[in-house]
Amino acid sequence: MTRPPTFEELFRDCQRTAVHLEMRDAYMKSDPAFIDWKAGVVLDPAERWANWHAIVTEATARGVQVRRARVMSTPVSEYIRFEHDVTNGLNIAAGEEVRWLSRRNATDLALPGNDFWLFDSSVVLVNHFDGEGENMEVELTEDAEVAKLCESAFEAVWKRATPHAQFELA
Repeated sequence: MTRPPTFEELFRDCQRTAVHLEMRDAYMKSDPAFIDWKAGVVLDPAERWANWHAIVTEATARGVQVRRARVMSTPVSEYIRFEHDVTNGLNIAAGEEVRWLSRRNATDLALPGNDFWLFDSSVVLVNHFDGEGENMEVELTEDAEVAKLCESAFEAVWKRATPHAQFELA
């Protein structure tokens, strides 16, 4: 039995696109970075998440288009404020494109039940979280129908969403 590829391997093997759809208002509130941010500690995202930054920077340097769309409730949660605050120094600095969409503007979109990464329109990494936003497990599939659904959902959100540079928190 062969082991599934790691997240790092999925990024390393990615050739064209890596897209990520986030649909929760809070993730892993036990994350030390979130706790520090809430306490007023100034974070250097590229330093705090050096491994993540390196993975994405390497992929974008190879020409992989990395896009992230965040669907969130308004008014926004404290966690979304945290994400927004670190996006320039982490995601944008690494070469990602990031857009934001209010859940109010997503009512008529068919969205999957879970957050996901989609690599090269064919490999889907599904993130499963508990009710508090703690990471439980990931699921990997190459099912063509699931990949097609995820790609369609992502593109629908991307088309409506506001680019990070133009998005302002209420």
